[in-house]
Amino acid sequence: MSEKIKVVTLGCDKNLVDSEIMSGLIHERGYSLVDDKEEATVIIVNTCGFIDAAKEESVNTILDLAELKETGSLKALIVSGCLTQRYKDELLKEMPEIDGIVGTGDFDKINDIIDEALAGKTPIYVGNPVFNYDKALPRRVATPRYTAYVKIAEGCDNACTFCSIPIMRGAFRSRTMESILAEAEQLASQGVREISLIAQDSTNYGTDLYDGQFKLPELMDRLTRVPGVEWVRLHYAYPGFFSDELIDVIADNPKICKYVDMPLQHSEDSILKRMRRPGRQRDIRELVAKIRERIPGVALRTSLIVGFPGETEQDFENLKRFVEDIQFDKLGVFTYSQEQDTPASRLPDQVPDEVKEARANELMELQREISNKRNWSRVGEEIEVLLERYDGRNDVYIGRSQYDAPEIDGEVFVSGAKAGIGDIVKVRITHSFEFDLAGEAIA
Repeated sequence: MSEKIKVVTLGCDKNLVDSEIMSGLIHERGYSLVDDKEEATVIIVNTCGFIDAAKEESVNTILDLAELKETGSLKALIVSGCLTQRYKDELLKEMPEIDGIVGTGDFDKINDIIDEALAGKTPIYVGNPVFNYDKALPRRVATPRYTAYVKIAEGCDNACTFCSIPIMRGAFRSRTMESILAEAEQLASQGVREISLIAQDSTNYGTDLYDGQFKLPELMDRLTRVPGVEWVRLHYAYPGFFSDELIDVIADNPKICKYVDMPLQHSEDSILKRMRRPGRQRDIRELVAKIRERIPGVALRTSLIVGFPGETEQDFENLKRFVEDIQFDKLGVFTYSQEQDTPASRLPDQVPDEVKEARANELMELQREISNKRNWSRVGEEIEVLLERYDGRNDVYIGRSQYDAPEIDGEVFVSGAKAGIGDIVKVRITHSFEFDLAGEAIA
């Protein structure tokens, strides 16, 4: 087959896994996968539709790539992902450049869609999102060979008032533990040493398959027994389901990264109630204190939303005080996005955009100071670092510790390492920066 396919991924790591599955199916079919957009005869844009900025990026990317029909080799432009699942009719009406559409639950049919688009049809595959990845499907991992994301569940049942994920991704549905373990074994056989567990709601894993039992602790423990796996990392932990058993398995198992990514969204009880988030600030403080007490040295990452409808200046000042008190190691801040068809979009007292932006900048500046102090406290520690690249000009390796996730967190600059890319080495930390660390390899 002469067709050359390029897959463009926008949005989160969960979207990346979907693109990797599509790439695996495309490769298995015999099509060529290419990196150069000028060379591609078919381009698939896997879109994000979570917030306004992501939608805008998706639309702009589609329009930019559509120009290749005139200037490049492009025959068909196919759009997939969250944006198509939610706005297929609008996209088809407003963007005649699109030659085919596939939603979040039908991307396993990507080869049929390509064939139909090349035949001059306009395939539309957007059904109810019930698909769940199975180990039997091929997958071409796009991350560096030593690290990979593993999606343990799809969809969400939590119904936060600001969130459109249930609309785009459907109800919560776990993968079987056997399927996940088999995928981990396959990834490890290809050289993957770090597995990052992802889902819209990781801590709820298994409740829909195993008689309401929270199976994440067992899953994480069993993943560490897969030969070749050295680090297991947890993302998107929902605070309402963070159990004592989960804390214990993270604390006790040396292969589980002492890293917890737990989006909290806000601190104030009135805001949390309107968001329909679990618990209240007292519960959050107690949970964080328990995690830090029982997992010494743990790195805590969270994300917060500023400018939620009704958030007053006092609410924001209280949120800042909360962040100062908790001293998160890592923090992401989002401005509230008024998502169509979500309950929060209909709330009164919407906060002006300029106020939201100012609050986000102020909170991130506060976090910059906290991060600087938290990093300084690690000077003198001996930690393991996964080497990711080499800077020949400065003769240093650059990598990540177990306290830093791929793409979103800081790095460690390592001098004197006698190792290679993908190796894990012990490093004595000698310097700290706002978000990064530096140290010397220990022979």
